[in-house]
Amino acid sequence: MPHLENMVLCREPQVSTLQALFGERHHFSFPSIFIYGHTASGKTYVTQTLLKTLELPHVFVNCVECFTSRLLLEQILNKLNHLCSSEDGCSTQVTCETFNDFVRLFKQVTKAESLKDQTVYIVLDKAEYLRDMEANLLPGFLRLQELTDRNVTVLFLSEIVWEKFRPNTGCFEPFVLYFPDYSIGNLQKILSHDHPPEYSADFYAAYINILLGVFYTVCRDLKELRYLAVLNFPKYCEPVVKGEANERDTRKLWRNIEPHLKRAMQTVYLREISSSQWEKLQKDDTDPAQLKGLSAYTHVELPYYSKFILIAAYLASYNPARTDKRFFLKHHGKIKKTNFLKKHEKTSNHLLGPKPFPLDRLLAILYSIVDSRVAPTANIFSQGEWERKRRGKETIKQTSRPAQTLTWGFIS
Repeated sequence: MPHLENMVLCREPQVSTLQALFGERHHFSFPSIFIYGHTASGKTYVTQTLLKTLELPHVFVNCVECFTSRLLLEQILNKLNHLCSSEDGCSTQVTCETFNDFVRLFKQVTKAESLKDQTVYIVLDKAEYLRDMEANLLPGFLRLQELTDRNVTVLFLSEIVWEKFRPNTGCFEPFVLYFPDYSIGNLQKILSHDHPPEYSADFYAAYINILLGVFYTVCRDLKELRYLAVLNFPKYCEPVVKGEANERDTRKLWRNIEPHLKRAMQTVYLREISSSQWEKLQKDDTDPAQLKGLSAYTHVELPYYSKFILIAAYLASYNPARTDKRFFLKHHGKIKKTNFLKKHEKTSNHLLGPKPFPLDRLLAILYSIVDSRVAPTANIFSQGEWERKRRGKETIKQTSRPAQTLTWGFIS
């Protein structure tokens, strides 16, 4: 489908796989499909675009908004009811308390003539939040086609792998589809596709190439890169607008945009200023610290879990592994007191420098110091691995002794 290929770039294998799974409108599709990948890897966009382009009856629900099972079930039923109701007809609000009621009401709603002999698709975005709801919800959605005896397919969109979802009691295994991260070539192609009509495609592609050369090492989020591209493009084409350079004078254009891209590097992901404030900063050519609303970067507020990962890395690198049970377990049993100290223990650990530690131990300490339940997302694992490697580099700098692998034994 050429039209669909122009709308969804660099995701041809995933699109062809989903089209093969969907089949014809009247065919029974796979009961459940699990789609996972990092943030901004195109999961939601590809799924929504494919369902809308093929004009398939579907319901899209975000599990962050529906934070209880009742809200989630009622949202699905009400959207289905609105989908099958006529344009001038009135659709009543459906009330649903349990999953058994959901199965019964789902059968009634899908009896409508508009949904007859068609596959109904239920898309659950941010599906990792299902794990915090009732235990029968996830297995029920996986077997919804079997329970309702209807032509329905449930699609789960998540950043977590399926192994973190699978219940201990076992369940119906979905079809698992992985969305890999975009490569720099993919990002170049996608961002270049958004070029303004008043400028040539080659001119905008050269700008995107410069932008990715600066930001790709620190940011690979497509949404953030697209925001940065729109924000800094007026400054890039400023010499062309003033008549001081032409579109092919890339060296002069680069010298004009380079200091502004360096300033933008300080605000990646932070969003401390709005687009209007950033335009004012570029126009006045002022220092970022003088703009109202900026913290002058003397104090950077880390994300919530990053703070605890940093604390957990500090504890793991300076405390021996045998003390984890005493520090992080409430009922750790009796501790034998001894006056004997090894020779190297007489020196403060802070003077000896940080010690290497495995990633499992870091995550175990993280789970024990955070009050709420931490979802083991790809971001948590990547941040933990980065902090572990950073501590390992500090160890190599401070000591020439070979790294010793510490054991983790305070969690059974």
